[in-house]
Amino acid sequence: MASEKVPMLAEGHRHLNDELRRLKVEERPAIIEAIEEARAHGDLSENAEYHAAKERQGQIEATIADLEDRLSRAMVIDPTTLSGDKIVFGATVTLLDEDDKKVKYQLVGQTEADARVGRISYNSPLGRALIGREKGDEVEVTTPSGDKYYEVAKIEFV
Repeated sequence: MASEKVPMLAEGHRHLNDELRRLKVEERPAIIEAIEEARAHGDLSENAEYHAAKERQGQIEATIADLEDRLSRAMVIDPTTLSGDKIVFGATVTLLDEDDKKVKYQLVGQTEADARVGRISYNSPLGRALIGREKGDEVEVTTPSGDKYYEVAKIEFV
């Protein structure tokens, strides 16, 4: 599992790098300073500031390790270099729902997903149902709000 590639768009890769840099350059030094300051208050056994700062340090270090891991396994995909008749990671798909209402989604990595702006994870129920489908295919997906049916109207690589 640890060596499994993590597909993402260049924008998602850039976002993870920015977050990693911010944690290392801003958060890590600030928490070290907070720990030193709390240590100066004396008895560590009953020092709430010290324990809170140490806990925060643990969270920051875990997040840094997670980001470094994901970045080391990143497989950056540029959708504009893709083509074909099948839906793959990075594709932008126009679907028609049961009422022939159009919905448009781009299949992206988990960290890039934001359904409000039309970006869904390739690992989401709908994302998994769409992978490998072609224009004209009907897709059924089970969601928390019930079964949904879509028809693939258009596949773009933009």
